[in-house]
Amino acid sequence: MTTTSDIFVTVDTVIFALRDGDLQVLLVKRKTPPFEGRWAIPGGFVQHDESLEDAAARVLFDEAGVRGVHIEQLYTFGRVDRDPRGRMVTVAYFALVPAPLALHAGNSTSDAQWKSVYDLPEMAFDHAEIVNYALKRLRYKLEYTAVGFRLLPSVFTLSQLQQAYETVLGERLDKRNFRRRILQARVIEETGMMHSGEGRPAKLYRYREDAVAEVKARRLFP
Repeated sequence: MTTTSDIFVTVDTVIFALRDGDLQVLLVKRKTPPFEGRWAIPGGFVQHDESLEDAAARVLFDEAGVRGVHIEQLYTFGRVDRDPRGRMVTVAYFALVPAPLALHAGNSTSDAQWKSVYDLPEMAFDHAEIVNYALKRLRYKLEYTAVGFRLLPSVFTLSQLQQAYETVLGERLDKRNFRRRILQARVIEETGMMHSGEGRPAKLYRYREDAVAEVKARRLFP
């Protein structure tokens, strides 16, 4: 019979970033069994003297060289056969970053890279399932909240904002409807600056710090 002493707790973290018009996730390549040579999301065992959040932060730095990222709890995965080493329950976290972070492999990994969530490599454990669940949660939050602004720089054009939403949602949005909905939500404001590039200059916006992030009364983008 399995006892509580036979159950181990781990943490895994899904980090999303927008790169080259693609939604990508931070993956590390394992260099030890099980699943040696396969890609995984950064994860590891929780020590007796640390909280779940501290463990997630430590593992991110140890495996990928990432620190200082705000993470939030995603879900708990506890399928009995998810790890060949024994009974493992993982508390998964996820984070959004506005630009790709500098990465380096850690002691238990041989490489760390950004990979497209729409073209994942063969992955260790149930990590593909965890990434897909995180993507589903991100899409849900994107439609009801202002969470998508965490993927953007501090100032942005409406076109850049729409492209970010389309990349995450995996669908095209009507330009006029998108702009009307996002302006009606009153979560962004004009900066008074203009973006110069190809074509006509475009207004630059920023996220309003005093804006109400939750828009539960309605979906922003049906």
